[in-house]
Amino acid sequence: MERWTPRRYWKKGLVFHVPGKYTRAFLKNGHTPIQSSYCYRVHSIIQSFGDYLYQLGYSKTMQYMLPACAQEFLVQQQITDISCIEQSRIRSFYEWLQIRPLQRRPGALSEMMIYHYMYALKTFFSWAEVTGQLDYNPISGMRFSRPPCNSRPPLTPAQIGELFRGACTLQERAVLHLFYSCGLRRSEGEALDMRDVLFKQQLLYVRQGKGAKRRVVPLTATVAGELEAYCHAERYGNAAQTIKDKTAFMLHTRGGRMRGEGYLRIVNRLSDRAGLNREISLHHLRHSIATHLLCSGMSLEYVRDFLGHSFLESTQIYARADSEQIKSI
Repeated sequence: MERWTPRRYWKKGLVFHVPGKYTRAFLKNGHTPIQSSYCYRVHSIIQSFGDYLYQLGYSKTMQYMLPACAQEFLVQQQITDISCIEQSRIRSFYEWLQIRPLQRRPGALSEMMIYHYMYALKTFFSWAEVTGQLDYNPISGMRFSRPPCNSRPPLTPAQIGELFRGACTLQERAVLHLFYSCGLRRSEGEALDMRDVLFKQQLLYVRQGKGAKRRVVPLTATVAGELEAYCHAERYGNAAQTIKDKTAFMLHTRGGRMRGEGYLRIVNRLSDRAGLNREISLHHLRHSIATHLLCSGMSLEYVRDFLGHSFLESTQIYARADSEQIKSI
């Protein structure tokens, strides 16, 4: 099979044809409309970048966020020719982000959001370089401070057991299995389809992981059985007349695809029942299973593959437990 090369297709004018339902017109800069004299040039650049992300398999959230951040850079710096961008322009934009007001409420951008902007620019310039629009990647030698990660002390196995014992419905148990037993990210749980869960083969496919990575998660017989029970008894049974999204694995009460907020409400409800007296996010469950697997003796390489990380360093940071946490487990 011939390898797909963006640079060659770009030069032939055939690059990245995308179905219309995934295309977006990035024609506004939040506060100020783009001048009509150059809106087409900015739109063309951003549209091609978004199409590239679609072809690589980035999630829909990233297909929207990354081009939007890159567009704001082009507009704020009044750039229409990306072939001659200098580091001073990137540095100027980075400094502007420190004082940029929020669009919907008072205040400024968080450190994490500024970091997301810089990640978007790195991806944008990598696209420009691979498609032959840049001879030199201006952001390649630049370093930006990474905000400190929020501490997520893992739950103990006993606390996880309390969450499962507090589950009153098959759906609640299925949610715990997705984010604890399978270690899914929030976006991966949102994107999960019926075709991605193979009950008999005891496999779960993550087709739109972080950074467009795909992986296969093995299921135990118990997990596969309870996910299948949810589908037959509650997804198809109780909501059979109200299903609006037939492809989605997890449905909310109105029959549509379950989103992150819906998952989080279920987890918070279970936390209250278990009397944990602490806020629990979906990421806490993923962090907890990673820590429990490492503490049980599973190798770092296997945990890395289970979580879908590219590098061992990510797994070490992600699932690090201090001595007191290990003792409690």
